[in-house]
Amino acid sequence: MIVNRRETLTGRVLLILLMVITVVPFISLFVTALHPSGTYPDGLSWPDSPQWGNFADAFRSAHMGELLLSSALIVAGVVPVSLLLGTMAGFAFGHLRMPGHRIGFLIFVLGLTLPFEGIITPLYYQIRDMGLLNTRWAIILPLIGLFMPFSVLWMRAHFVTMPEDISEAARIDGATTWQLFRSVHVPLARPALSSLAILLFLWTWNQFLLAIVLVDDPAKRTMAGALGAFQGQWGTDIPLLCAGSLLILAPTLTVFLIFQRRFVAALLQGSVKG
Repeated sequence: MIVNRRETLTGRVLLILLMVITVVPFISLFVTALHPSGTYPDGLSWPDSPQWGNFADAFRSAHMGELLLSSALIVAGVVPVSLLLGTMAGFAFGHLRMPGHRIGFLIFVLGLTLPFEGIITPLYYQIRDMGLLNTRWAIILPLIGLFMPFSVLWMRAHFVTMPEDISEAARIDGATTWQLFRSVHVPLARPALSSLAILLFLWTWNQFLLAIVLVDDPAKRTMAGALGAFQGQWGTDIPLLCAGSLLILAPTLTVFLIFQRRFVAALLQGSVKG
């Protein structure tokens, strides 16, 4: 009993420390954003006269409306296609298990080892040769390919656990493979699909490297990618830069707060089924 109490107390202390380490940078950004524009705040000092207008100024200066639209278009191009292809491939690897599925699955596993930084140079020249530089397609198409290994492994982890009796009963009733996939297994895979959709949305919205390397126009980047241009314009104005950073962070933070239970379930599902 004493050991259990000590373990519980230690766990709570570690969680509190982790929470403080996580929250303090956001508090620092928020407090700094409320200082007068052009000043250099020191520490976490609360300003005598909070400048709430800094957020409106940052919104206008960074053209947040255009960035929101650009990010939404990129997400709309990446997430549905990644979900469709990942679900179909995951079904093939996890349930149909066609000839050679082990080798194909191994190739996708190896794809998880490719870091974005390691392929950015050849990817740049390939996108340039395709004539897609400085377009949103330069972000959408590579992200679909780079997200595919994780999407396939995630959905395979779901389909591989589905009982064979469900498919056998559907085939006895005359269902084809396509009908089996569309009408039986996809509806049962909604929890895994929704979890994967949340993860893909967060990763796409926060994509930074591809946006700044492959797209020169900040208005065609993701919001995270546009932060580089905003920092170059307002790098000496610390309060305005912090306000812009919080505005860029707000959409993903809102999505996380709304779907936090689903997000945690997604991580747990991946750790258990992986």
